[in-house]
Amino acid sequence: MVNRIILNETSYFGPGAIKAIPEEIRNRACKKVMLVTDKDLLKFKVATKVTELLSAAGIDFEIYDNIKANPTIENVQTGVAFCKKCGADIIVAVGGGSAIDTSKAIAIIMTNPEFADVRSLEGVAPTKNKCLPIIAVSTTSGTAAEVTINYVITDVEKNRKFVCVDPKDIPIVAVVDSEMCASMPAKLCAATGMDALVHAIEGYITKAAWELTDMVHLKAIEIISKNLRKSVKGDPAGREAMALGQYIAGMGFSNVGLGIDHSMAHPLSAVYDIPHGTACAILLAPVLKFNAPATGERYREIARAMGVAGVDEMTQDEYRAAAIEAVAKLSTDVGIPTKLSELGVKAEDIDFLAESALADACTPGNPRDVTKEEIAEIYRSIF
Repeated sequence: MVNRIILNETSYFGPGAIKAIPEEIRNRACKKVMLVTDKDLLKFKVATKVTELLSAAGIDFEIYDNIKANPTIENVQTGVAFCKKCGADIIVAVGGGSAIDTSKAIAIIMTNPEFADVRSLEGVAPTKNKCLPIIAVSTTSGTAAEVTINYVITDVEKNRKFVCVDPKDIPIVAVVDSEMCASMPAKLCAATGMDALVHAIEGYITKAAWELTDMVHLKAIEIISKNLRKSVKGDPAGREAMALGQYIAGMGFSNVGLGIDHSMAHPLSAVYDIPHGTACAILLAPVLKFNAPATGERYREIARAMGVAGVDEMTQDEYRAAAIEAVAKLSTDVGIPTKLSELGVKAEDIDFLAESALADACTPGNPRDVTKEEIAEIYRSIF
């Protein structure tokens, strides 16, 4: 079996890392920037930290802020039109997964216009050309969109999300600057942080996992479990650690895929507009219970990375239970709901949710094969 690893050409880490952006643009001889962000990041003077740098460096840019929390086909298509109109030759994406995912879709269509309908990008699309260059600046500590080859778009008309996987869309530069996450609200910090934990755990137990990705996923679990609670409380050191931990998780899962936690989270976000991280987090413990029989000794290492003591003296059943308990406690401690009904999910929609999840691109990577009925039962177990 041949394993593949794809990462950014260049990545910057640490407070003040955004200062490298103007030079990266100049080094590529780019003349016009399309800055993709959302209105809140402009309003609260987060994205303006980047626009001020561009202005000071004399770099021409225009701002595209038609971004939704769960980006839609319409967001992408209006973004493509905006990019063409302003004549941008590079995109600077400032935000969480929404801004960066939208940027990836825009950038790939700009160089592969035959995919302008957006829907044809679902799955592993046969694009021919590398996307317009993207510099991705993360403002949340969870999605790791700045280092992944994946992006997710919502099809409002069909009430579903679809996953796109394309090595040609990875940002050429990733900027992981904890100061860009400093003003993140606690609720968003918790949701995105748990999303990062789901990435690390699902990546570690997916069917495609191997030694190199195991290494990064276990380190990500360790960093996240030690720092998420502090990060949610606003601790600067915790936020800096989470910015790194979520990126490390992205290095792994982008290359080996995920599982049914993400498959089940996608329709929850599409139907109810539930934040992606919250949807992933609420499903993690029940999905881990379902997957346990197909994971060998891996839950022992998850428990160890989560800080559980004495795992080597535990039986298989004991360390599996300990891993699930540690995950559930972290989720509860940072304020994630425990019941789908708290998020507005309706019991009569579970059949549709299960059908959508089964068809999701992440499902084949799950360590345990699953049926629609089993997915529905997992939803019901936390309804």
